[in-house]
Amino acid sequence: MNRDADFRTKVARIAVNALQWGRDRVPAGLRTLIGALLMVGGVFGFLPFLGFWMFPLGLAFVALDFPPTRRRLDRWLKRQRMAAGD
Repeated sequence: MNRDADFRTKVARIAVNALQWGRDRVPAGLRTLIGALLMVGGVFGFLPFLGFWMFPLGLAFVALDFPPTRRRLDRWLKRQRMAAGD
């Protein structure tokens, strides 16, 4: 595997773990709040600690609270777990 593919695999793995944690352990209203805070932080991605990666992760957290988008995320999570061999 080249470095780019390896990096993408690691990033996808981190995103999958974060979304599974959010889906399984965080109550619905709090998920939306966490997602909103991540999106606000993503807007300021040019600052040192914050990053543009926060915006899509925040959108995914908010999407966990809406049934149509949650089904799509669940399918994506399942595909990622199968690809990783979990």
